[in-house]
Amino acid sequence: MKRNTYYLDEELNSDKVDIKYLRRLLVRIAPWKKLFLIALGLLIVSSIVALVPPAIIRYLVNDVLPQRENINTSLVMCMIGLGVLGVLSAVLPYFHKLIMGTIGHGVIADLRREIFLHLQELPFEYYDTRPAGKISIRVTEYINELADFLTEHLLNFIVDILKIFTATVFMLCMSPLLTAVVYAAIIPLVLCIFLVKKQVRKLFRKHRAKNSNRNAFIVESIMGEKVIKNSNRCAFNRTVYHDLQEDSAACWMKIVRRNELNAPISEFFWNAGILAMYTVALALTFAGDLTMPGTVIAFLLYASVCAEPLLQLGAVLQQFSQVSANLERIYETIDAPVSIRDKEHASVLEHIEGRVDYNDVTFCYEEGVNVLEHFDLHVKAGEKIALVGPTGAGKTTVINLLTRFYDVKEGSVMVDGLDVRDVTLHSLRKEIGVLMQEPFLFKGTILENIRYGTPEATDEECIAAAKKIYADRVAARFPEGFEGHIEARGEGLSAGEKQLISFARIVLKDPRIIILDEATSAIDSETELLIQGALDKILAGKTAFIVAHRLSTIRKADRILYIAEKGIAEEGTHEELLAQRGLYYRLNMRK
Repeated sequence: MKRNTYYLDEELNSDKVDIKYLRRLLVRIAPWKKLFLIALGLLIVSSIVALVPPAIIRYLVNDVLPQRENINTSLVMCMIGLGVLGVLSAVLPYFHKLIMGTIGHGVIADLRREIFLHLQELPFEYYDTRPAGKISIRVTEYINELADFLTEHLLNFIVDILKIFTATVFMLCMSPLLTAVVYAAIIPLVLCIFLVKKQVRKLFRKHRAKNSNRNAFIVESIMGEKVIKNSNRCAFNRTVYHDLQEDSAACWMKIVRRNELNAPISEFFWNAGILAMYTVALALTFAGDLTMPGTVIAFLLYASVCAEPLLQLGAVLQQFSQVSANLERIYETIDAPVSIRDKEHASVLEHIEGRVDYNDVTFCYEEGVNVLEHFDLHVKAGEKIALVGPTGAGKTTVINLLTRFYDVKEGSVMVDGLDVRDVTLHSLRKEIGVLMQEPFLFKGTILENIRYGTPEATDEECIAAAKKIYADRVAARFPEGFEGHIEARGEGLSAGEKQLISFARIVLKDPRIIILDEATSAIDSETELLIQGALDKILAGKTAFIVAHRLSTIRKADRILYIAEKGIAEEGTHEELLAQRGLYYRLNMRK
């Protein structure tokens, strides 16, 4: 079986920014294209509005103020124009941010829905090889950061590009020479920032991986809290967490140190550019260009307009590198193949008798050693089959292949003559009820947990099912009875009580085939005697597979299969197997 990704195994992304992931993300904007075009139009208008005031001020300095007559009218008109532009500069960003926020959250909601639904369809093999923490961080933190990028940084990136472009056009119209001087400083500034961001991008990928490790360890620790405390691992785990945190923090500080280079680099080149512009402007003024004072003022204003976007581009590029790493992991999950799914035109399994056939089945987990080889088993409708044998022999694998939790590598598993791969998963699992050794209860009432697999059942039907299996004893402990509230994972209930509620689910579902995988191992002997009596009635006429270590629960089985050496080592009734004095006999003697 493929080794599970450990919380110390870093999932490093590719070192390069893969544009294809961003392109896939931006394609999701297509349903919002009308709103996006409106926002883009508002952005263009907003950028132009922000760059008109310096031109007006240049006109005031060079043309209006030198006049001795009729200055008032021109001055008033300029001031009114500046006031109107100021109002527009305050109002327009509100609307384009509102629109981009709507688009961004719509795209993210669609992405969240897609990844969640895909996770519901992925086979158990996907979860077998990844810690829950590393999966959850993709669905939560990575997508949250992506939402921030779409609603804030992407918008800022577009605004910044538009501001730089329009400011350049305005400056070129005023003085190509001064524009060239300014860009002589801008070009090396941008190159230096890109070099710094390239290093930061590599570090961000490492930091993402280290955060993922830490998250996986936290989730694992929460899920195994009782075992941790009982094993006196608290102090050790504190050390592990400290190391994971320090590793993440050290990587983050490297990012911070490199990011701090942005400010001095920007200040140096920007100040050099401004100084060069003053020098050239002064020389032109001495040469007799009387329009230079107003032009210099306008250029200073345009320079300030360009300065912030240029510095912001660094932040946007940094965020983009982080989002690129996140997108790679998000789309890796979305692109994970769903190997177990309905075939086109799959049959619907209904009104079955309950015959089950394993025909020359071979199976292994991922690329491991075969668990079953050339496994043959033919079960009649209504027959009770018990599976025993050493741990890891393949007992649970046998039933997992029947429910299509995994698919066979070779051979076939059939129900009523139909290959389980040729019927719909919904209809297959509707006809099969599985009770695992470790039951899982959800946060909610007892009734809601019993009804979980049969949402259309009435309260009366749920209560009747619970009474058949003595699960009403659990409800009796609560003042609210069946409306009693259960915490997540059934905290506060004993293992046996959790199992009783799970039993009630199966009784309510009333499937034709029932699988009991160590289902009574957590139940005390007294309760087990009660349940055994109930099970005789519940399993009557149904096909059943019973995996159990307690031999008392399988003695009444029609056939007992001793699973070992990748197949059936012994087969027969309890009495027949004891008479053989083989593997089953020795197992029975050890009990």
